[in-house]
Amino acid sequence: MTTKNPLGQATAYREQYSPDLLYAIARTDSREALGFDGDLPFHGIDIWNAWELSWLNAKGLPQVAIAEIRVPATSPNIIESKSLKLYLNSFAMAPYGDVDEITAAITNDLTTCCGASVLVKLQLADDDPAVSVFPGDCIDATNTSCGVYEVDSSSLRTVDDAVEESLYSHLLRSLCPVTNQPDLGSLLVTYRGPRIDREGLLRYIVSYRQHNDFHEACVERMFLDISERCRPEQLSIYARYQRRGGIDINPYRSSLDEVPPNIRLWRQ
Repeated sequence: MTTKNPLGQATAYREQYSPDLLYAIARTDSREALGFDGDLPFHGIDIWNAWELSWLNAKGLPQVAIAEIRVPATSPNIIESKSLKLYLNSFAMAPYGDVDEITAAITNDLTTCCGASVLVKLQLADDDPAVSVFPGDCIDATNTSCGVYEVDSSSLRTVDDAVEESLYSHLLRSLCPVTNQPDLGSLLVTYRGPRIDREGLLRYIVSYRQHNDFHEACVERMFLDISERCRPEQLSIYARYQRRGGIDINPYRSSLDEVPPNIRLWRQ
């Protein structure tokens, strides 16, 4: 595992298996800023989809697959995304006897990097997932004015009646904290409790537009802000980001101990 972050650096692409390319980022780096101390206030998982995995079979014939990677939110580390891209690219000229063999290698390396058990599943061409949609109501057509583009939770509020509903938006945008590149995505908020004002929720989501942080940290901040200001009985936050470098990252944080489906949205 490398000790140097490759993000933002000129990098040579290796084409022979190189697990030392993986770079770990401690989750505490962002969680300390959110005031985490001790047990996490949520359950969660990060679902990564890598769309450019290729290797050689025992006869030298190229093979292709989508790698679905599930990292528990309790892992001490996340994997820097460019290092993951470089690592997966290093399989390009590496021979493997079958899918189980390469799956085992990737699982072992990512588990070591994250410091917790990582699940890896390879989807072959005929298993390509169909495009899906979020459940619930899209709030993007809400008639509201926006002018705050750095995180501001003050617009979050509730009305008196209690509901159980799912609300989503395709207007999520944040910035990479290292390169300042934009990360675009869709956000699903599922909750039970006092009704969340849709106009205020949309303004809150838009306020991440110039916020610099990793995908996982953005979703964890959202979970904390909505929990604090709206006091739902149950809450789940699911972000599906567009792929960058052939990888999309999809964090999920919830008051429920459950695993979300790895759906594929229209921009993914």
